[in-house]
Amino acid sequence: MATSRFIKDTGLTARMTLTMFLLGGLFVGLVVVVISFVRSPGGAVLVAVAAIGMAFWQWWSSDTVAMRAMRAREVTPEEAPELHGMIDRLCALADMPKPRVGISDLSVPNAFATGRSPDRAVVCVTTGILQVLDAEELEAVLAHELSHVAHRDVLVMTVASSAGIAAGLLLRLTQFGGMGRSRNSGTLPVVLVALVVSLVVYAVSFLLLRLLSRYRELSADRAGAYLTLKPAALGSALQKISGEVAAIPTRDLRAGSAASALCIIPAAAGGLSGLMATHPPLQQRLEQLARIQAELSRPTG
Repeated sequence: MATSRFIKDTGLTARMTLTMFLLGGLFVGLVVVVISFVRSPGGAVLVAVAAIGMAFWQWWSSDTVAMRAMRAREVTPEEAPELHGMIDRLCALADMPKPRVGISDLSVPNAFATGRSPDRAVVCVTTGILQVLDAEELEAVLAHELSHVAHRDVLVMTVASSAGIAAGLLLRLTQFGGMGRSRNSGTLPVVLVALVVSLVVYAVSFLLLRLLSRYRELSADRAGAYLTLKPAALGSALQKISGEVAAIPTRDLRAGSAASALCIIPAAAGGLSGLMATHPPLQQRLEQLARIQAELSRPTG
């Protein structure tokens, strides 16, 4: 976890480490299984290179892909002086490097952070959220997003998500070699084996990422609230954003759904629940913030 004045979260660190370890093992196992069913040395090399290339591309271009998906652009201090000013103050308060700043031309109120490292991180807000929140609420949301950068959970989410994507890619590559082999032999078709393994990798990665995503949102709420000492402002912002998102037609939410897992509120009317959810329930987040507010309000000494 990066060094900053954001509160430490050993639970988040443990979960990120476990997720990366398990997904790394699954990913390597998938590659080994696929290679074992590719007879030609050239095909095995192709599978290995494709797997490594996919993971590298996902890591290297994570910020660009997320920004494009959210129709966002980087803005200068001259273009958005108030937004830059808030992030400058929060970064000084948190003693962390300032990330790049972006604005997404979407009416859906939301915010997200992305990037392969703190040096390449971007904190982005939509034009919708700038119109809905007041200055105190927006600052609370920005503190939440900056904590994602400081805790490096954005990087872990980006790298971890490549396992599921690579599973699909390797399945496609295996089909070309497996179909020909299955026609010429009576053995179990390679495609069937690759399909089962790929589905297992995807299912496990899906569940692990959802569990990590929900916890990291609670962690960012805590860290942001303790940094600004204004948990009520973040609670108010979450309620406003959720209310606005719930009122927007589903067809208008699709533009922001591509990077929904990175956003402070999922871009889906009503959200999802249970194992499918990328975010904890709003009520759970508000209850946590209320506890922090009560703790900060207690007299000291």
